Amino acid sequence: MTIIAILFPFLSFMLRGKIFTGIFCLILQITILGWIPAAIWAVISLQNARADRRTDKLVRAMKKNNS
Repeated sequence: MTIIAILFPFLSFMLRGKIFTGIFCLILQITILGWIPAAIWAVISLQNARADRRTDKLVRAMKKNNS
């Protein structure tokens, strides 16, 4: 998924269900200068989503152990 985020930033957002963000990223990606920030944005967003999932998993495990 990281390769997709680098090569096709808009597609990375679309595949995760963020349609409007993907469209905005596509508009930014149309220019050569805008492609680099779009790719960086997509990779950072992907990493943040992964971190959120890890955090949620840890919180659920902690709640389960406290019960």
